[in-house]
Amino acid sequence: MTIETAPWHLPQVPDASFAAALFDLDGVLTPTADVHMDAWRRMFTDYFESHGITPAYTDADYFQYVDGKPRYDGVRSCLASRGVTLPEGAPDDAPGTETVCGVGNTKNEAFAAILREEGVTPYAGSVALIDHLESIGCAMAVVSSSRNAPAVLEAAGLAHRFEIVVSGQVAADHGIAGKPAPDTYLYAAELLGIPKESAVVVEDAMSGVEAGRAGAFGLVVGVDRGAGADELREGGADIVVEDLKELVQA
Repeated sequence: MTIETAPWHLPQVPDASFAAALFDLDGVLTPTADVHMDAWRRMFTDYFESHGITPAYTDADYFQYVDGKPRYDGVRSCLASRGVTLPEGAPDDAPGTETVCGVGNTKNEAFAAILREEGVTPYAGSVALIDHLESIGCAMAVVSSSRNAPAVLEAAGLAHRFEIVVSGQVAADHGIAGKPAPDTYLYAAELLGIPKESAVVVEDAMSGVEAGRAGAFGLVVGVDRGAGADELREGGADIVVEDLKELVQA
C-alpha cells in the first residue's frame, strides 16, 4: 500500500517525477564521511604499523575497500588487499581483539571519540533539499551502512526529520545484505510503501551508487565528495552533483 506523497521534480530530469528520496547519511547529509575516513585512517595506520603490514594504509584504500560498506565488510576487504585474513569473531568482541569484528570495533571506538570531541554540522545544501522535500510532501528515508546512523542524525539535529532510518544495525538485526547489494534501499522503499521505480537513491560512495543501479531504482544521484564524478557515473549514478541544493527545483 503506497502512502500519500507529492511528486518531486528535479531540474536535471525535467520530464520525470519521483515519490521518494532515499538518502545515504555520511558524506551525503553530514560531513561525517570525513570523520569515518579519519577513524579508519587512525585505526588501520596503527594496525598495519604494529603488525608489519605493507604497503602502508592510504586514503585510496578507504575509497577502494571501505567507503560505504558495512563496517566489518570494510575491515575484511581492506585486510584482504594485503593478504591478511582474520577470524570473523563476534559483534561484541572488545576493541583490539584479533578478529574482523574486534578490528572493526576499534575503528568504531575511534569514530565515537571524534564525534564526541568535534560534533557534526549537516551540509547546508542538504538541509535545503530536506526542507524543500518536506515542504512539498515528498517521502524521505535514510539508508546508511553505519550502525552509528541514529547517533549521527541526533548529533546533527536531523533525527526528527526522518521516520524511516535503515541503519547498519537494522540491516544486521533483519539479516539484510549491505551495500553494494541493493537490499537496504529496497527495504527502505518497502517501509515507505513506494515502488522502487519511483524512488531516488542519493549516494556519495561507489558501493552506494552500485546498490542503486543493482536495485533498478527510478534515479541514482551521485554526490561527488571525493570519489570522482566519472567514477560515480561508471558505478551507476545517472546524474552527479557537488551539492544537494542543486536538486532543488527553482
